[in-house]
Amino acid sequence: MTTHVSPALELARKVLRIESDAIAGLIDRLGDDFERALDLLFECKGRVIVTGMGKSGIICRKIAATLSSTGTSAWFLHPAEAIHGDLGAIRDDDVVIALSHSGETEELVRLLESIRRIGARLVALTGSPQSTLGRAADVTLDCSVAEEACPMNLVPTASTTAALALGDALAMTLLVRKGFGEEQFATYHPGGKLGRRLLRVENVMHAGQAAPIVRIDTRMPDVIHEMSSKRLGMTCVVDETAKLAGVVTDGDLRRLMSRTPDVLSKTAGEAMTRRAVTIARHLLAVEALKIMETRKITSIVVVDDQGFVEGVVHLHDLWRTQMV
Repeated sequence: MTTHVSPALELARKVLRIESDAIAGLIDRLGDDFERALDLLFECKGRVIVTGMGKSGIICRKIAATLSSTGTSAWFLHPAEAIHGDLGAIRDDDVVIALSHSGETEELVRLLESIRRIGARLVALTGSPQSTLGRAADVTLDCSVAEEACPMNLVPTASTTAALALGDALAMTLLVRKGFGEEQFATYHPGGKLGRRLLRVENVMHAGQAAPIVRIDTRMPDVIHEMSSKRLGMTCVVDETAKLAGVVTDGDLRRLMSRTPDVLSKTAGEAMTRRAVTIARHLLAVEALKIMETRKITSIVVVDDQGFVEGVVHLHDLWRTQMV
């Protein structure tokens, strides 16, 4: 039995095939030119200026945004505005990435002399390497496509998709060469879901005066006061050297009361759990959450390499960040 496919669905599938083929066609084209472009971006002492007109300009904004979010100072410059007074944005230590499928976009071509005069380096992303833009660039990357996905072969579709993918390839290889990791990513993404996933323990812990801490010889009335005033359902217990010796939790108090009539005469050292669960401040907050879930506890003590208390992370802190 033949399944009927509507003309719309058939065209949509064709569009996706053409665009996926356009990206796949770039793979074998990558070579020394790509390496040289990567070198220019890595060695750039200024900023990366990405420029293009129309649909290419929209792709340029995305490339600039991806570079900026992964540790490279980059921004979009509209070529028409550049030739009408914004050329001062380009400096001699910048690298300009210019995108034009034809390589003959008038506004970009008019920029070339100025870019050369200023002394910035130029990387061209174009479907016509022998075009005016392609020949003028320090490095030219060929992002030509066999056809557009547009039924009329006119609307920029496959060509802009290929250019976007090539921009991503540059950004990701540059990210790796710079050693840009999770810690830096968290710094550049403090908000939103990504930011919450990459929060460090130090960003959510109760530190300083907000951290509940008593000495091992502290009497129970003062222990209970510290726990109540800090409202974390626990307190850290430190020894005579101020290093972590254990913790006293609400559960520890209940167990002590069930077996000891005169609870208030006891000390923190007599009530505490000695094997406290700890974590380092530089680790991800999601790791603290995983430990809490595995150990079925509501708080973790943050300690440094010597065992000194730096803070406390409570499950409620992770709730507030919408991590759970």
